[in-house]
Amino acid sequence: MRAPNPSAAPAARHTLRAATLALLLIAAPAPPAGAIVGGREGAEVPGAASTVMVLTSGGGVCSGVVVAPDAVLTAGHCVAGVGENRVHYRDAADRPVLAEVAVRSLHPAYDGDAIRGRTRSIDLALLRTREPLPGRFVPATLSAAMPRAGQSVTLAGYGAIRGNDRRSIGRYRGAALTVIEPYGPSRILVWMQAAGAGGCQGDSGGPIFEDAAVMALAAWVKDACGGLTQGILLGPQRGWIDRTLAGWGLSARW
Repeated sequence: MRAPNPSAAPAARHTLRAATLALLLIAAPAPPAGAIVGGREGAEVPGAASTVMVLTSGGGVCSGVVVAPDAVLTAGHCVAGVGENRVHYRDAADRPVLAEVAVRSLHPAYDGDAIRGRTRSIDLALLRTREPLPGRFVPATLSAAMPRAGQSVTLAGYGAIRGNDRRSIGRYRGAALTVIEPYGPSRILVWMQAAGAGGCQGDSGGPIFEDAAVMALAAWVKDACGGLTQGILLGPQRGWIDRTLAGWGLSARW
């Protein structure tokens, strides 16, 4: 279990305050745009009531899934090596809120050098907020289902619609993708693609839905935006998720 580094806290708070000002711009109302890359916005995208933004003290933006009133599941690389995280959402008056994180747990099998080293990495982390999130957030239902090639799933998150377009970050969007098996079936990862659609900056940690349940979390996108998208399946990691939450006196919905 990892906690914020006290010596880094003043600088982290300053960076997160700057991130708040940036979010006032990037999440401001704008004309409707394609979602994620090549997707959509609106009520037809599942999970809006259980998905938040996760900010890092280095100015990074990720997505995350609410799994308990004060717990968020996100991508491990959004937490590893980061001095501090905050959970971002907008209050009833549409003002940005940065919820403090009291405890962080990085999956013990996370490897930040996995892509270069071609090793296995479980890119997941759990965050516990200092205070419960507002009641309008509903913990997501998680799924231990294993995907099959050709299956349609929905990727959602708060990421950009194109590379380096930070002003488009902060709007919840989703896209329908098709499960593929580029390297054969996996019990750890799911790969998805669709013509002109895929994840982008800020979608890491975003939910991947099978119907209304979260089957995986987005972790990596080939070619930065809109390419082959990779997710971490939750079913094989259920033991770690449940043990970590139980240690906090919490439980997930499966």
